[in-house]
Amino acid sequence: MARIVRIHEYGDASVLKLEELDVHAPAADEIQIGVKAIGLNRAEVMFRNHAYLQEADFPSRLGYEAAGLVTAVGSEVTDIKEGDSVALIPPLDIARWGTYGELANVPAHLVVKNPANLSFEEAAASWMQYVTAWGALIEQAKLQEGDFVLVTAASSSVGLAAFQIARMVGATPIAITRTRAKKQALLDAGAAHVIVSDEEDIVERVMALTNGQGARVVFDPVGGPSFEPLTQSMARGGILLQYGALSTEPTPFPLFTVLGKSLTLKGYLYAEIVSDLAALARAKSFILEGLESGGLRPLIAKTFALDDIQEAHKFLEANQQIGKIVVTV
Repeated sequence: MARIVRIHEYGDASVLKLEELDVHAPAADEIQIGVKAIGLNRAEVMFRNHAYLQEADFPSRLGYEAAGLVTAVGSEVTDIKEGDSVALIPPLDIARWGTYGELANVPAHLVVKNPANLSFEEAAASWMQYVTAWGALIEQAKLQEGDFVLVTAASSSVGLAAFQIARMVGATPIAITRTRAKKQALLDAGAAHVIVSDEEDIVERVMALTNGQGARVVFDPVGGPSFEPLTQSMARGGILLQYGALSTEPTPFPLFTVLGKSLTLKGYLYAEIVSDLAALARAKSFILEGLESGGLRPLIAKTFALDDIQEAHKFLEANQQIGKIVVTV
């Protein structure tokens, strides 16, 4: 028996139930992790609230990220053994391989052995954010030395990951945040510059910071009215990666700016990397190198015990954190 978090209905954090359950042995191409830490993601709140792209089959497990020790190995798995310290690159099913609990069966090809310098909490906080940011910035935008990149929703774990990845390749990350409350924390977390959109004109500030050339890359999960000034802040031939729709307002299409600057606007999904084995291998190599060297280091905002999973979700929904929320087991 193991303690596992499930939901039996959609709703607020109170629907998260910690239950004693039998966990079956891993399938031939899976491994079983004795979970030590779980990284929380906004997608899990959306899934719980019935606002996600995947429907629940109740009662449902949930959870994308975890790190721990291998407790069992499927018959087809040859490169991982019991006792290995590992983390999970989030799969494309939030429920089937749900990580909220003491034990989790997960796809072996998405398991990574943890660098020795990483704690379980750091390992559980790494892979969603770094794969997401790497896929957009490196794989698709080809971010390189000398580039400027605008990062919105900058205090999210993915935003912070973007700062670190940009710095690894010699690019300059510019954070955009609504109020000045998080400005110093964003600078401390690796942003070269911070634009406070409630107080500053985004276009004027970006042009001043880039000596009039604009930013070649924009990494945005928001959309909405800010979409227009973001495109106006871009360099000719630049690329905007749209990976979310956090704004509840309509997103205008800035036709003449796009035409005048020959811009590329690209919708981007994490799934593009995880479903492409060659791209996934490149992501693993870059991220592991960064984690081992210290160039990549996840920022953990707060940790909770598994017994406090409801409180952890409430804290995530409050949207006050800078970095990743982790649950320890």
